Amino acid sequence: MRERLLKPFRAKGGVRVPHHKNTANLQSVVMPPPKQVVIPMLQHIGAPCKPTVKAGDKVLVGQVIGDTEAYMAAPVHASVSGTVKEITSILMPSGAPVEAVVIESDGRMEKADCAPPDVGTKENFLKAVRASGLVGLGGAGFPAHVKLNVPPDKEVDTLIVNAAECEPYITSDHREILENSWSVLSGVYAVKELLGIQRVIIAIENNKPDAIQLLSEIAGKEYDPKNEVRVMALKSVYPQGAEKILIRSCTGRKVPPGKLPADVGCIVMNVTSVAFLAQYLKTGLPLVSKRITVDGSAVQNPQNVIVPIGTSVSDVIGFCGGYKETPKKILYGGPMMGTALSDDRFPVLKQNNAVLAFGEKEAKLKEPSACIRCGCCMYVCPMNLLPVSLAQASEAKDMDKLEKYRVMTCIECGCCSYVCPANRHILQAIRLGKQYYKEHGKAGK
Repeated sequence: MRERLLKPFRAKGGVRVPHHKNTANLQSVVMPPPKQVVIPMLQHIGAPCKPTVKAGDKVLVGQVIGDTEAYMAAPVHASVSGTVKEITSILMPSGAPVEAVVIESDGRMEKADCAPPDVGTKENFLKAVRASGLVGLGGAGFPAHVKLNVPPDKEVDTLIVNAAECEPYITSDHREILENSWSVLSGVYAVKELLGIQRVIIAIENNKPDAIQLLSEIAGKEYDPKNEVRVMALKSVYPQGAEKILIRSCTGRKVPPGKLPADVGCIVMNVTSVAFLAQYLKTGLPLVSKRITVDGSAVQNPQNVIVPIGTSVSDVIGFCGGYKETPKKILYGGPMMGTALSDDRFPVLKQNNAVLAFGEKEAKLKEPSACIRCGCCMYVCPMNLLPVSLAQASEAKDMDKLEKYRVMTCIECGCCSYVCPANRHILQAIRLGKQYYKEHGKAGK
């Protein structure tokens, strides 16, 4: 076995949360195509796509059904074969209306003609990444071709593969490693070679020893004669998988406020994103399905499920045996940074890595009381902020203090709310403050 990096750098703050990795040892199950999928034209950070099909059109798996000329965007593909029922508008969990293509499945899952792309040059590689529809699969949804297109004035020497998966309950990345380890390493070597990156760090929390051992064994083989691909075991501290925290833990480098990882010589990619790239380069089949963890006290049979993108949450839960009690809270993602859904009609998106449904006991929020000025929120903040002061500035809509206390530096990890003995809704207040700050034109200053 090749020696791996054993001693990560120390990062500030964070909290220890219950892991609840109930599905870590369960083999992923492929869900049959649902009767209908609803595929939004905006599943990434950036500009929405425009539908390239119309009602009545026949579509195949992998066929482009939405695209745009905007750079900060990724095309959208049909996840099932069938007939376009309608082009409609749906409300996303944020409340924003988005166009969506509704496809009635024929159940056959016939694929469009796909061929492995030509990626002999960096330019062709970036075009292929965009054509694949890949966005950050860890939750952020940042278009991958934008992230990988490093500006000429930036010098990137390190690729960090994010396999930390620090959120409670979620095990989809863990299963990706165990079930597709060769794709993970193949994707790593492809990105490393095509972008000319010198060093790769695969970062995994130490509560996944089987994944650490497996990748260490593969990375230690003859494919890496210069020992440039290493596996780093990180402490299981939330939010270890947050991009800026991960860079700090793996390299000791600190990303300044308002700057990007490339400014400190790093690119961070989710492990499932890397594995998908390897598969796309071999097959040419774009991003049309997603492995998600389905868990929570209200779910009958928690498991990891590979589902067509656009499948409704209700269909996914139904495949997992339905609800064993009435859900009081349904989330995209984990309990710390996930997005609450008003009901289970929302579709699974590219960037979703989990759907969690909780009963009344787990979903009930404690009543907040007056702040006791204990400083717990400040102690655990990984970005070295003053959360309670930010929350107060947010509630007062005090633009000067929002700027003074660096509201846009907050990564919305929720550590402050988690440790608050007064049960204050600190994160919710800060999120509103960030939105207010953006709307009043100072966010970029």
